Amino acid sequence: MFSSRSLLFALISVAVVAGLHLLPSAGIEMDPVLLTGARWYAIGALCIYGWQKKNLNTWILLSMVIGFEVGLDMGKAAKDFDVLSSIFIRLIKTVVGPLLFSTLVIAIAGQENAKQMGRIAVKAFTYFLIATSIALVVGLLAINYSKAGLGITPEPSDVAKVPANELQANINNKKGEVQFELNDKVLSIKPPATKLDWKYTLLHSFPENAAKMLYENAILQIVVFSLIFGLSLRQVHDHHRKTMVEWCEGLSEVMFKFVGYIMYFAPFAVGGALASIIGDKGIGIMLNLAKLLGTLYVALFVFIILVFFPVMVFFRIPIKRFFQSVYEPASLAFATASSEAALPQAMKAMEKFGVPRKIVSFVLPTGYSFNLDGSTLYLALASMFCAQAAGLTDQFTWDKQLVMMATLLLTSKGVAAVPRASLVILTATVGQFGIPEWPIAVILGVDALMDMGRTSVNLIGNCLASAVVARWEGEFDDEKAGA
Repeated sequence: MFSSRSLLFALISVAVVAGLHLLPSAGIEMDPVLLTGARWYAIGALCIYGWQKKNLNTWILLSMVIGFEVGLDMGKAAKDFDVLSSIFIRLIKTVVGPLLFSTLVIAIAGQENAKQMGRIAVKAFTYFLIATSIALVVGLLAINYSKAGLGITPEPSDVAKVPANELQANINNKKGEVQFELNDKVLSIKPPATKLDWKYTLLHSFPENAAKMLYENAILQIVVFSLIFGLSLRQVHDHHRKTMVEWCEGLSEVMFKFVGYIMYFAPFAVGGALASIIGDKGIGIMLNLAKLLGTLYVALFVFIILVFFPVMVFFRIPIKRFFQSVYEPASLAFATASSEAALPQAMKAMEKFGVPRKIVSFVLPTGYSFNLDGSTLYLALASMFCAQAAGLTDQFTWDKQLVMMATLLLTSKGVAAVPRASLVILTATVGQFGIPEWPIAVILGVDALMDMGRTSVNLIGNCLASAVVARWEGEFDDEKAGA
C-alpha cells in the first residue's frame, strides 16, 4: 500500500509533467528540448524515490506516470506498447481457469458442512441482485441529470442520414458488421452472433467442453463445472476425496506462486497500457466527450458513497483497512481494464483481510458473472446516452426506461466471458428498444477510459461482497482485518 507521502510525491510529479505539457497551449513559449528535459527530470526524481522504496505497488504507480509521458511524447507510435499489457493479460488468463477450479473444489469438497455452502450461495446472490439493481438506478439517474447525449449529432456523411431500412440491410450484410464513419475514421461494430435472450444466457452458463471453457476463460462455465465436480467429489470414498482435495490444494498454491512471478511484470504492463491509450487517442481525448466520461465517474463515485460505505458500516467492515487491502488489485484492474488480471491478487488480498478462503473462492468468481456493479451502471448510462444522442428522449418516459433497466439486469448476467461483454450487451439492448446504433460509435472513442473505471468498481464490489458474506456467516476474522 502506498504511504500518504508516496501518493503526495507522485501527484506532484504528475502535476508537474502535465503542467509542462500544457504550457505551449497556454501561450507560454519555451524551448521544446528544455520542456522535454524538465518533464523527464520530474519523472526521474520520482523513479529515484521509487527505487529507494523497492515496492511493487510504488513501481506500478511510477509506470503509470512514465506511460502517460511516453504516450504523449511518442504519439501514435506508442500504440504498439499495448503488446506489454497483452502479454501480461495472457499470462494471467493462463492462471484463472486452474485457480478457480482448484479453489472452488476445495471450498465445496473440503468442507464437512454442505448446508453452509448453500447458505453462502443464497446470501451471495441476494447481495448481488440488490447491489446491481441499485447500480442501474444510479446510472439511470446520472444520465438523466447530466443529459450528456443531448446535442451530439453525427457528421453529414454519417449514418444519421441513412434510412432505417438501409441501415438494417447493412447490419445483415455478409460480413456481419455495421460500419460508421466518425471524424474521418471508419469504425466497425460486430453485432452478437447470437441473440442475447434468456436462452442464450442460460446455455452460455453451462460448459459443453472442459478444454473449451478453459481456453475461452468462460468464468461462469468454470464455476458451474467446478461446483458439480466438487459436489460429485463429496459423494466418493473418503480416500479418493482426500487425494483429489490435496491435489487441488497443491494446484492452488502453485497458481498463487505463479501469479507472484507474473506480478513482477505488472509495472511494464500498466505503463504500456497507458502509453498505448494516450498515444493513440492523444491528450485531447480527455476533453472529447468529457461530459459523458465525467458522468460515469461521478456516478461510480456516488455509487461507492451511497452503497459501499453504508454496507461496510452496517456489516461492521473496517472501511480504511478494506480500501487498503483492495487498493493494489483495484489499481491493477483500473490500469489494465481487465478484471481477470486482478482476480488472483484480489483473492489473496481478501484472505489477508480476514475472509475465509472457502468464501473468497465462491463469492469472487461468481461475482465476476453476477455482480458487475460498474458495468451494470455503465450499461444504464450508455443506453440512455444513445437514446439522447438519437433524439429519442421524449419517447423514453420513466416507465419505458425502467423496462429497459429490467432487461439490462437480466441480459447482463452470465455473459461476463463474452469479449467486450458490455459493448455486446449494449448493442443488443439499443436495437431491441428501437434506438439507432450509431451513438455506440461515439462511445467507442472513450470506451477504453470508461472501461478502466467500471472494471475497478466491479472488482471492489466483488471484494466487498465476499467480506459481507463472511460477516453474515459469522466467519469474518476481525483480528486479521485490524478491527
